[in-house]
Amino acid sequence: MGAKQDRDGDKAYGKPVKYDPSFQGPIKNRSCTDVICCVLFFLFILGYIAVGTVAWLYGDPREVLYPRNSTGAYCGMGTNKDKPYLLYFNIFSCILATNIITVAEHGLQCPTPQVCVSSCPEVSWVVDKNEFSLTVGEVFYTANRSFCLPGVPWDMPVLESLRRELCPSFLLPSTPALGRCFPWYNSTLPELPGISSNTSITQGISGLLDSLNARDISVKVFEDFAQSWYWILVALGVALVLSLLFVLLLRLVAGPLVLVLILGVLGVLAYGIYFCWKEYQVLRDRGASITQLGFTTNFSAYSSVQETWLAALIVLAVLEGLLLLMLIFLRQRIRIAIALLKEASKAVGQMMSTMFYPLVTFVLLLICIAYWAMLALYLATSGQPQYVFWAPNISLPSCEKVPVNTSCDPMAQPMNSSCPGLMCVFKGYLSTGLVQRFLFNLQIYGVLGLFWTLNWVLALGQCVLAGAFASFYWAFHKPRDIPTFPLSAAFIRTLRYHTGSLAFGALILSLVQIARVILEYIDHKLRGAQNPAARCIMCCFKCCLWCLEKFIKFLNRNAYIMIAIYGKNFCVSAKNAFMLLMRNIVRVVVLDKVTDLLLLFGKLLVVGCVGVLSFFFFTGRIPGLGKNFESPHLNYYWLPIMTSILGAYVIASGFFSVFGMCVDTLFLCFLEDLERNDGSPDRPYYMSKALLKILGKKNETPPGDKRKK
Repeated sequence: MGAKQDRDGDKAYGKPVKYDPSFQGPIKNRSCTDVICCVLFFLFILGYIAVGTVAWLYGDPREVLYPRNSTGAYCGMGTNKDKPYLLYFNIFSCILATNIITVAEHGLQCPTPQVCVSSCPEVSWVVDKNEFSLTVGEVFYTANRSFCLPGVPWDMPVLESLRRELCPSFLLPSTPALGRCFPWYNSTLPELPGISSNTSITQGISGLLDSLNARDISVKVFEDFAQSWYWILVALGVALVLSLLFVLLLRLVAGPLVLVLILGVLGVLAYGIYFCWKEYQVLRDRGASITQLGFTTNFSAYSSVQETWLAALIVLAVLEGLLLLMLIFLRQRIRIAIALLKEASKAVGQMMSTMFYPLVTFVLLLICIAYWAMLALYLATSGQPQYVFWAPNISLPSCEKVPVNTSCDPMAQPMNSSCPGLMCVFKGYLSTGLVQRFLFNLQIYGVLGLFWTLNWVLALGQCVLAGAFASFYWAFHKPRDIPTFPLSAAFIRTLRYHTGSLAFGALILSLVQIARVILEYIDHKLRGAQNPAARCIMCCFKCCLWCLEKFIKFLNRNAYIMIAIYGKNFCVSAKNAFMLLMRNIVRVVVLDKVTDLLLLFGKLLVVGCVGVLSFFFFTGRIPGLGKNFESPHLNYYWLPIMTSILGAYVIASGFFSVFGMCVDTLFLCFLEDLERNDGSPDRPYYMSKALLKILGKKNETPPGDKRKK
């Protein structure tokens, strides 16, 4: 039956691969492919570097890393090197003037004087009325309250300094957070002149601190990591060993494991059918029907009607029946899939270096992400700083003729004016200039660069691994005929000849991913204004793009395998791979699902084991370990547990991605082996004896006896 399907598929999806006596594995004498794409990719990278250079020349990331005082000078740098914290004269103005979102968007700038200080105030203090006639030096400097603006003279009357907002009228016990002094949320507020102590202000201060004061938590997190980092490394080491053992032992346990997993799925479905039947019986006896409930948006109410459980029972029964039919009629293909999994385990065991190639991919991905992050940061902070005149109350008669919001020089002498509190403050970066005019385009260029480089790095890893594993399959005598350094040879070969082909496939995928990002952004912006019809259309578009991305990833992956083997360009390789898979579509589906099920179980096994061990260790539930193996005392015991689980998942994903690539490569080689060879002395099969036995085929003479290298 399967052979007939394959013959019918040959007519619709091209002719089988013809026998080539010169073919003995990945082609060594090959030429560069997709040269135009290669040139465009290199030109794009040069432009990417040029954009980074421009951003570095014009950008100023200190705006993000360091707070600014009222004059635009950075705290913790230059003349303020010993003053790393920013103090707000009137922190309440941040709450009264605007909301927290607006404050955050403007770099936490508030309509109040701000000064760089060496340390934040530790006690509450308010200027007493009896101190108005004293000098600034007597009230502030001698009492070690160095919180006035720079340059305020010693002999200036306190009343005048307060009127001109050169010194603060009160201080609150504060703690530094994000380089700024924020009041303690649990401190008792003193009686402040002109400030209401109503509940809304207190809640506003608390909300501000809840969102910004992360110093306490960050210190505790740092302490926990310092106490447990070596045990986290031990947990990650356990994850690495478990992942490696799982892959290597598949050659022994792949068959029983797949059988157990399939029986487990059947058992779960059977239990679901039983549970739905019992629920249906109970509700049927009660007479609970959907006609009594009617239509409602409360979907949980549908669980109390018999029709819901009857529909679920029917669906589960159909799935159970389909799965049983698949096991009966596709058992031969399942055996082939298990044999290929065992063969992949042997291939990985013969080329252990492939298991650690994901480290190379990880480093390259990290470089791409770090470069884009710095590029975006420098571009966002490019431009000349702009300073304007500002006054706390421009409605006063003495402030009517003051040029408020006009540009000024913060380093110039203060302007003589009767307007109280007039000062030159930092407003932001100018939006004019060569870089600023093209800022949006440069950011778009950077986003395209991020997606393109990331997908190219992933494509490089897939093609390199495919070349290494293909050399394993097409070796006559394993391991004798396997190249000495298959991974290194595949890496050099891919970079030398197929950079353009990888760039072509990565570009197609990047454009689809960017389209998805744009669609998600539009959906987020218009979510509140959409009607049901628009939401349905948007959902359909998103679903279509998601399916398109999955298909392109699948096509690219198999195209890279064909590129690694034959050295042809991307389009030809993608077409040949697609036709080959479509001629064997049933085998493709069976192998894909069996592999997915097995790798999912492997990930759950590794992550579950590491998670359980981490939980029992870090919570001190493993007695008798001795002093050297005691669990550390932690503020948040869940932190190292979650870190270990996340790290275990990343490690397992890295190992199993290599194994998945090995399975896909061997599968394509297996399909071509079936088409180009027939087991005769002139055309012997390259597959293992286990696969030959399952297919009922054999080589008339051993391959090594006929073809000597």
